[in-house]
Amino acid sequence: MTSETDILLSIEDLTVSFDGFKAVDALKLSIDRNELRVIIGPNGAGKTTVLDLICGKTRATHGSVKFKGHELLGMAEHKIVRSGIGRKFQTPSIYENLTVFENLEISYPHGQNVLGCLMFQRSDAVIQRIERVAETVFLKEMLEIEGSFLSHGQKQWLEIGMLLMHDPELLMLDEPVAGMSPAERERTAELLNRICANRAILIIEHDMEFVQRIAHKVTVLHLGKILAEGSMASIQQNERVRDVYLGH
Repeated sequence: MTSETDILLSIEDLTVSFDGFKAVDALKLSIDRNELRVIIGPNGAGKTTVLDLICGKTRATHGSVKFKGHELLGMAEHKIVRSGIGRKFQTPSIYENLTVFENLEISYPHGQNVLGCLMFQRSDAVIQRIERVAETVFLKEMLEIEGSFLSHGQKQWLEIGMLLMHDPELLMLDEPVAGMSPAERERTAELLNRICANRAILIIEHDMEFVQRIAHKVTVLHLGKILAEGSMASIQQNERVRDVYLGH
């Protein structure tokens, strides 16, 4: 049984309305430390909106989002990032004219203010961190390659690496394997299973075979509410889930 000290992210009664439509409706969700949670559901279920609410991109109408016991609602987006949350959107947003090394270097936490950035130096510690992260995301041999020459999957890995430079305690990824080749999906599953040993990962995904390979627990959203939650095996046997999602 999960204790309160194991819970990293706690969502209570989270609601957001757009012109009277509840995109997320009284959501209750908790994620443990070192957990890899996948959220699935049909289009319009509210999946991406949940991530937007957690990272401060969208303001909630009602409810609570606590990270390590501290309320996130009302916090500025950059302060939420500094608290230990990293967010990756569906489309890779790397610097295509910079090398892999430079993309990772520019993501290094230089400090909490302008002075910290101005005084940043490429020390041995910075170089070693870049090399470690590059190896983690399968790009150590491509450090001098410009981002524009990477494959789609490699760009996705690079963006995950850019987030790992901050060493977040919660990593949120929106459809990380969309558009990847089968071989790239295989390696991404390996990557995510490895890096969740030191952090929680929250993923939105539609590829059920991929979900089956990575998820510790699956949450099914429908019309902004939780329809079902549990192991992938139990989700696949759930008749209500089949009716609204898996059956299609």
